[in-house]
This record gives sequence, structure tokens and C-alpha cells, in this order.
Amino acid sequence: MPGSRPTAEFRNALPFALPLLLVPLIWFSAMQGGWWLLSVPLCTWYLFSILDAAIGLNLANNDPQTDESELFWYRLITLVWPILQFITLFGLMAYALNAGHLVFWERVGLFFGIGVITGTVGINFSHELMHQKPKWERGLGDFLLAMVLYSHFRSEHLLVHHRYVATPKDPVTARYNEGFHRFFPRVLRQSWFSAFRAEKAMLARKDLPWTHRSNPFFKYWLLQAGMLLLAFVIGGWAGVGLFVWQAWIAVWQLELVNYVEHYGLTREHLGEGKYEHTKPHHSWNAAHKASNWLLINLQRHSDHHYKPDRRFPLLQNYDAHEAPQLPYGYPIMTMVAMVPPLWRRFMNPRVREWRRTYYPQIEDWQAYNKASNPAPR
Repeated sequence: MPGSRPTAEFRNALPFALPLLLVPLIWFSAMQGGWWLLSVPLCTWYLFSILDAAIGLNLANNDPQTDESELFWYRLITLVWPILQFITLFGLMAYALNAGHLVFWERVGLFFGIGVITGTVGINFSHELMHQKPKWERGLGDFLLAMVLYSHFRSEHLLVHHRYVATPKDPVTARYNEGFHRFFPRVLRQSWFSAFRAEKAMLARKDLPWTHRSNPFFKYWLLQAGMLLLAFVIGGWAGVGLFVWQAWIAVWQLELVNYVEHYGLTREHLGEGKYEHTKPHHSWNAAHKASNWLLINLQRHSDHHYKPDRRFPLLQNYDAHEAPQLPYGYPIMTMVAMVPPLWRRFMNPRVREWRRTYYPQIEDWQAYNKASNPAPR
């Protein structure tokens, strides 16, 4: 029937718009104050996990050859988010600093919730946008990352992580038995420098110095300075403090997910700095339906590494025979990661089983555990 196909596309895309409801929720919680300020963390971490348990897995795949013209409603979700986040972040800053019913700790709690949103949704949507070919979409991704003072993530992710994942040269591949609280400070330090070195090396191959205007770090710094300046104009040093606080929470959320995605998974070293190609079994996957709505299919992570610019509705699911599967979606797994003994109890047996399945020929894993194998060439 005429019009039935667009209607079906809208209906199929609608569940992925659920993260947009966090915007009215955070505004409502700011107006109410008190215990309502817990609503956003409870929703993202617990409600979606409960929904995962209730509605189960989604093992179906869309046709990866689907034309972009049929993905309008999916794309619209990621395209409207940057302006929604900008208005919410700075609008709530102005509101909270002038709201008589919010005391200091309530403002801190409110911006904890904003950080959960800018990390769980904002950085994740920026990840989708940075992988796309249109320059203006990548620009929207930069705009989102500037709001959490983590602009270098684009360079690190595109130039380092995707090339060197599961090797010693990738800072964000969590090592076997490395707890999150050791992983987090290491990644904060190493990822910035690895991103800068990657951009500097690209310029050097063109016989250009790192100070050349095409170095995206100058754009990163300018965007981030603009965000900090706006926070100061709106709320003075209190505004800057709230802005930096939500950015810290957002980055913590991002790196928790990074920690989970490749924990303990390593590519085989073939000798003299050569490594096998990245394969589906080098990423942890989760087919849980609701958390994939929240994270726009980020949990179909193996396919993302296979085809990085593939739009999120077209990412393919891999079953347990093709790629390792997590017992729960990322929301639960990131909470478990905050308790290293519990994490090791959950994941170390799975990593050992993964090793026996895919690499029975490797007997000594010490170099892999410590990331002391030669750096990839």
C-alpha cells in the first residue's frame, strides 16, 4: 500500500529514539529536586537492564545493502541529538544555578545525571557520527565531544583503536586481569598522547609539522575552549565546575564501555611485530534488545569493527559460534566492572575459554596479559 513502507521504517526506528526521552526526564528531575535526581542513572543503568531481561535478545539482521534513503528516521535520531544536548546542558546550568529549591548537593547530583546522558548517549552518538562520510556529520560528532572535553577521542578511535585493537599499541584494549580502576587512569593518559602522535604522524607523511592548521587538535582545543567560556558566561566558576563535573562523568561512562568491549581479547602475534587481522572474535558482543536501543546497536561490536562506517541499524549480529557473547548487556556489565573482584569472577573464566577455543596453539599467555609483545608495525 502507498505509504506503508515509510510507516514501517518509522515504526522500526522508533525504539532507538528512547534515549531522547532522557531529555524531558532530566528537566523534570531538575524541577522536582530531591530523589528525582536519581531518575536518569536509574533509568539508563537499571530500567534498560530490566527491559533486557523482560524482552530478551534480538538476533535478527537488517539487509546491510539497505539504501541510505530508507534510513531517514534512524539518522534523524542522531542528527537532532547534538542540539538537544547543547540546549539541555547549558539550559539546565542556567536553571540550576538560579533555582532556589536546589541546594549545592542537588546541583552536583543533577549534573551527575547530565554526565550520564552526555556519556551514555552523547559520546555514543558522536561515535556513530564520526564514522560517517559526510563532513558535516563528523562535525556534529566533534561538537558533541567538545561538550565533554574529550575531543581527541575521535583521533584516537579512528586512527589508533580501529587499527591496533587487541594489540599492545591500543590503549583502550583492557588487558586480562587489569581492573577498571587501573585501566581508567592509564587510558586517560595514554589515549591523549596516542591520538596526538597519530595526527602528528599523518602530517609528517605529508611533510607538514604538527603545528599545521590542518591538525584537528587546534579545532578540538577551540571547541572545548568555547564550551568552557560559555559555561563561565552562564554561571561563572560554578558553571565551569558543573560543566567539568558532567564531562568527567561522561568520560567515565565512555571508558567503562571501552573496558568491557575488548577485555582480555588479543590478536595473535605472528612474529616480528606482525599480528593477525582483526576478526569477529576480538570483540565482546551482546544481543540484548533494550540496551541496544539505548546504545544504538553498539553492542553489535564485532560488525562495527568489520565495517566501521556501517550505519547503526544495519550492524549485523554474530552468534556465539562466531564471536564471544556477554551474559548481560553493557549497562549491567559496566556496573560489574566497577567491582574488580566480581568482574574477574564473571569474565576471567570466559576469557580463558575464549583462548582455548580460538588459540589452542598458544601455551604461554604472559606477554599477552602484560601487553609486552612487540608493538605492531
